[in-house]
Amino acid sequence: MSTGLHLKVTTPLALVLDEAGVMSIRAEDASGGFGIQPGHADFLTALGASVLRWRKKEGPWFYCALKGGVLRVRGGNRVEIACRMAVPGEDLPSLQALVRQKAEAADDDARRARGEQTRLHAAAIRRLMHGLKYTDKGGSMEALMEDFQ
Repeated sequence: MSTGLHLKVTTPLALVLDEAGVMSIRAEDASGGFGIQPGHADFLTALGASVLRWRKKEGPWFYCALKGGVLRVRGGNRVEIACRMAVPGEDLPSLQALVRQKAEAADDDARRARGEQTRLHAAAIRRLMHGLKYTDKGGSMEALMEDFQ
């Protein structure tokens, strides 16, 4: 008798899920939704942004929001998913709120990064302009470089 599937979900920075004894998995790729149970044939597919769900022999469904990725079934009992971002949750409404919250935080981080990038770019332009003015007034580029060191 099978002991179930071993489900692993990883991102580039973390091991998000490592569950043994999983009896049923539902996922979605470009062709639509599909299920995986113990003994499934080896399989490889690309996942879009979707919600993975799984459950053990008895009990509730668990969920994980995925931002694209690759799903691989090996040996009929190992399911591995590598994705850019994964957010696990125990129910869909709280998962939806958590995903929204993480997306807003990512947007804020990107906005701050763009602001910092703009500030650094402006500082570099100011330094170049200062150097051009310095050499226009008869100073040498070597002397200017010494001033900056």
